[in-house]
Amino acid sequence: MLALAWPMVLTNLGQTAMTATDVMMMGRLGPSSLAAGTLGANLYFSPMIFGLGLILAVAPMIAFELGRKWHSVRDVRRTVRQGLWIAVVVTVPIWALLWHTEGILVAMGQDPALSADAGRYIRVMQWSTLPFYWFVVLRSFIQALERPVWALAVVFVAVAFNVLANWCLVFGHLGFPALGIVGSGLAHTLASILMFAGMVVVVLRDRRFRRYRLFGRFWRADWPRFVDMLKLGLPIAGILTFEVTIFNAAALLMGLIDAVSLAAHAIAIQLASIAFMVPMGLGQAATVRVGRAFGAGNHAGVTRAGWTAFVMGIGFMACMALVMLFAPRLLIAAFIDLSDPANLPVINLAITFLALAALFQIVDGAQAVGGGMLRGLQDTTVPMIYAAIGYWGVGMPMGAWLAFGMDFGGVGIWLGLSTGLAVVAVLLMSRWLKRDRLIAGSIDEQPSTLPPLAETIGAPRAEA
Repeated sequence: MLALAWPMVLTNLGQTAMTATDVMMMGRLGPSSLAAGTLGANLYFSPMIFGLGLILAVAPMIAFELGRKWHSVRDVRRTVRQGLWIAVVVTVPIWALLWHTEGILVAMGQDPALSADAGRYIRVMQWSTLPFYWFVVLRSFIQALERPVWALAVVFVAVAFNVLANWCLVFGHLGFPALGIVGSGLAHTLASILMFAGMVVVVLRDRRFRRYRLFGRFWRADWPRFVDMLKLGLPIAGILTFEVTIFNAAALLMGLIDAVSLAAHAIAIQLASIAFMVPMGLGQAATVRVGRAFGAGNHAGVTRAGWTAFVMGIGFMACMALVMLFAPRLLIAAFIDLSDPANLPVINLAITFLALAALFQIVDGAQAVGGGMLRGLQDTTVPMIYAAIGYWGVGMPMGAWLAFGMDFGGVGIWLGLSTGLAVVAVLLMSRWLKRDRLIAGSIDEQPSTLPPLAETIGAPRAEA
C-alpha cells in the first residue's frame, strides 16, 4: 500500500504546488491582481471539480477489471477511451460558462474592475481544463496498473515548467512580453498541456502500457460503457462538489465576521489542506487495491487493503494533530511574521483554529480514506448522500448557528466543519463495515459492460 500511495501523495502535492505558484506570482503583481486572480480561480474550480469527479470513475473500473482478469486489455482500453470522451463532453459546457466569468462576477456584486481582470485571466486559463482532464484519465490508468511513479515524474516536470513560464510571461523576462495576470493563466494552460503530452509519451513508450493501445479507434463509440461510467462518476462528482463548496462557504462566512478571522482561517486551512494530501493519496491507493481484490472475488484482500490504508491514514493525521497542538507557531511562521506586533491578533486566532484543526484532521483523513475504500467497491451513490447530510445538513448549519447565533465567531465555523466531517467519516466507515453485504448485493447489479460478478466471486486466482 505504501509503495503505491507515496507517488500518489507526492503527485497531489505537486499539483497543489502548481496552483500555489500561480498565487505567489500574482501576489507579486500587487493586491488587486491577487484579488482578481482569487476571484477567477474560485469560479474556475467549482465546475472543474465536478467534472473531475466524473473522470475519477476510471480508476475503480479499471482496477475491478484487472482484478477480475489480470491480463485484460480490451476492457481496460474501452474504459480509458470513454473516460477521454467524458472529459470532452463535460469540458464544453464548462468552457461556455467560464467564458462569461466577468459577467458572472459582476452579477454576484463583485468589483467591476476586479471582475474584468478576472475575466481576462480565466479566458486564458479555462483552456487548461481539457488537457488536465485527459491527464487525469491517463494517470488513473497507470495508477490502476500500480505504476504511479510516471505520473509523479510528469507532474514535477510540469511544476518546474509552470514556475519558469510564470516568471517569463507574468513579468516579461527572457524577452517574453509582460502579460501580468493573463500570463499566469497562460502558463497554467501550457503546463497542463505539458502534463497531458508527458503522459501520452509515457503510455506510448513504456512497454507495460503500450500493449493496451489506448488511442486505437479513439473515434469508436461505446455507449454502454459511457453510461456505466456516468453512473459511477456522477455520485463521485457530487461528493467532491459538496466537500469543496462547504469550504468555500466557510471562507465567505469568515469574511462576514472580520478580516482577522479570514486571515487566520486562510493560514489554518492551508496547513490542513497540505496535510490532507497524504490521506487523499492513501484513499486513491485504497481504491486501486480494494478494486483489484474486489474484481478477483478476494474478500480477505478487500478487507486487508481497506484497513491497511485506513490505519496508515489515521496514523499520519494523528501525528499531524500533535504537531498542530504542540508546535502551532512553527507552522504559522511559514505564512506570517511572528515578530510583528500588528500580526498578533491573527496569530492568536490562528493558534486557536489549529487546535480545532487537530480534531478536524483526524476525521478529514478518515472520510478521505473511507471514501476511497468504498470507491474500490464501486459504491458511490450512498456515500454521496452521506456527504450531503454531513456537510450541508449538519456541518454548515451548525457552523453558521454557532458563529452568528451563539456569537462564537470563527471558532463556531471550525466546530461546524469538524462536526460535519466527523458525521461523514462515521457514516462512511459504518458502510464499510457492511462491505460483505455490499459485495453480495453487487452480484445482481454489475454494469452491463462487465461479466456477472457471480462468475468471479470465489474463483481461483492461481494464474495471478
